[in-house]
Amino acid sequence: MHVHRCDLCHIDLDRVSVRRGGQTLLQDISMHVHCGQLTVLIGQNGAGKTTLIRALLGEIPHGGTIRHVDNAGRELAHLTRGYVPQHLQFDPEMPLTVREFLACSMTRRPVWTGVSKKIREEVNQALRDVEAEELADTPLGRCSGGELQRVLLALALHPAPDLLVLDEPVSGVDRNGLKLFLDTVTHLKKTRHMAILLVSHDLRLVREYADHVVLLEKNVLTQGTPEEVFRSQEFENVFGTGEKEEEHREGPARTVDFRIALERHQDGEEES
Repeated sequence: MHVHRCDLCHIDLDRVSVRRGGQTLLQDISMHVHCGQLTVLIGQNGAGKTTLIRALLGEIPHGGTIRHVDNAGRELAHLTRGYVPQHLQFDPEMPLTVREFLACSMTRRPVWTGVSKKIREEVNQALRDVEAEELADTPLGRCSGGELQRVLLALALHPAPDLLVLDEPVSGVDRNGLKLFLDTVTHLKKTRHMAILLVSHDLRLVREYADHVVLLEKNVLTQGTPEEVFRSQEFENVFGTGEKEEEHREGPARTVDFRIALERHQDGEEES
């Protein structure tokens, strides 16, 4: 089993388990999510991917430990998380521009009283970071699927996260939007050296972009490079030999209300 280890920090999961209502949702998950690397979670419906994300985001209690550690294994005091959901649940008729949406996360001042020059500059920089500066004055409800995901990525990057979690962020996005989003994520990985965890059912996407793949079925069945995982017996047992290049989709999309998304980023997220 190949597990790449960089010389910088990483997120260390040791025997993470989640039980609810007498059922085991996750059992003894042990893995690393390394900075400067794109780690992708794959698995069938009900494998525990969303549960693991919620544990990483501090939304649900869990057994075992999740630690942010440096290259010497020393625990770092704080883990800043960024999160991009599959869909954002909001009223598309709401009279809110992209600039105002992002400004809400950067200041407690009501946006209807105006956006200060300082916050305007921060918003512009956040949009430049994801190649979306031209969207600043676009009503949020007028953004395409790919444009909205880049806006959510800009939100997730403020404040700068140690761990960026992407929950099926390009589901339903056209090919141009998908490529732009993933190329932006690749650039962030290389330039900011953050740890990035992506959940995806598009195995072609995984093969092209992933550095490390984790196959989940309530525990870790196998992990390694895309080629190592795709050629494994565990992969064949889960997906079958005829499924290796097919796209696998989950059922209902995981959505996040825009107010919750903003609250998580109001002047920096509190440690969960």
